[in-house]
Amino acid sequence: MTPLYARHKRTTLAIATAVAAGALLSTGLTTTATAAGSTQALAAAPTSLSAAARTALIQKAQAGAADTARQLGLGAKEQLIVKDVVRDNDGTVHTRYERTYAGLPVLGGDLVVHTAKSGKTEGVTKATKAAVKVASLKPQISAAKAEKQAVSAAKTLGSAKSAADGARKVIWAGSGKPVLAYETVVGGLQDDGTPNQLHVITDAATGKKLFEYQGIENATGTGKTLYSGTVSLNVNLSGSTYQLYDTTRGGHKTYNLARKTSGTGTLVTNSTSTFGTGTASSSSSDQTAAADAAYGAQETWDFYKNTFGRSGIKNDGVGAYSRVHYGNSYVNAFWDDSCFCMTYGDGSGNSDPLTSLDVAGHEMSHGVTSNTAGLNYSGESGGLNEATSDIMGTGVEFYANNASDPGDYLIGEKININGDGTPLRYMDKPSKDGGSAD
Repeated sequence: MTPLYARHKRTTLAIATAVAAGALLSTGLTTTATAAGSTQALAAAPTSLSAAARTALIQKAQAGAADTARQLGLGAKEQLIVKDVVRDNDGTVHTRYERTYAGLPVLGGDLVVHTAKSGKTEGVTKATKAAVKVASLKPQISAAKAEKQAVSAAKTLGSAKSAADGARKVIWAGSGKPVLAYETVVGGLQDDGTPNQLHVITDAATGKKLFEYQGIENATGTGKTLYSGTVSLNVNLSGSTYQLYDTTRGGHKTYNLARKTSGTGTLVTNSTSTFGTGTASSSSSDQTAAADAAYGAQETWDFYKNTFGRSGIKNDGVGAYSRVHYGNSYVNAFWDDSCFCMTYGDGSGNSDPLTSLDVAGHEMSHGVTSNTAGLNYSGESGGLNEATSDIMGTGVEFYANNASDPGDYLIGEKININGDGTPLRYMDKPSKDGGSAD
């Protein structure tokens, strides 16, 4: 366990409508709906629907799906399945449908029907203009071959431990003339440790790869931090809950220990993608410290990756994790190899969490030193260990180029660890702290 500072002083430091439409699978988007003018804009804004009202609209649309298909001129083998509805303030309803052909999903065949309050169809937004029809439903290549090719494609993209669980027959209408195809979903991990859900579409007649896309999506959230201002954070959307879980940087997660001193804690989550308030709080449930910690982990990962080509602390693409709100008025932060994690106290009176950018970079750099040089935290090797963390932590601060916490050669200048606003250490002249040697 390597703390930010040791109390024994050595020469080494002390330290909306679009949602209904969804992502229409085509570059050939077409619509017969007319654009609303500025006077109509407010009336066309979506209104809030209760769960019961939304369910009722979906059931009504599904009951009339066959009639809708006929009105749209779809073929006898085509059916519509209602996926979502949005109702505007003026009563207009936008119903999103997915399509099947002879019972097979039509990828890229989705459409949105716009219906006035009177029941009149005002327009249709389609993902494809092409008529959905194929000459044969009998594939010329086996599902096993399509599956094997999809796994190979995933490995080519750098996905690790790739594996597929079968291939399903579909109609591919995402580009050009619709064809019979296989869709294979390849699991495993991406090269940075992110879970993998690579969807590969293979022509069932020729074996040619037609399309691929990654099913794992990362949400961009906002961190209102105490020390670095308002920043962008990579967060994970699980159902309707946002998590401080960065799947793009080795799966780094931020946990709340809620004043405990052991265990992992609880993953920090929120109903919106904004974490923190930008102000200090003594509450053990406050998310501002977590936003700072997540931001520090994000910037440190990027600093090592983009400056040295190092993928994570162990250079294996796996992220550590962070714990905030450790103990009660704990005036320190530390790296612990046994949990492969960073831990942050909230400072004196639980009002100055030790989650500033240079401290985050400092702590994770202890992990890098531990997994490279392995310098024991004692005497001269301890001094080199701590100095390396200060140097790299300062590198992170300069790399981030954050206007709220610009790069400097002070350590812990933001966290008020001495209670008088002075930094913990001075890299320009170490003896300024009253105990370190120059």
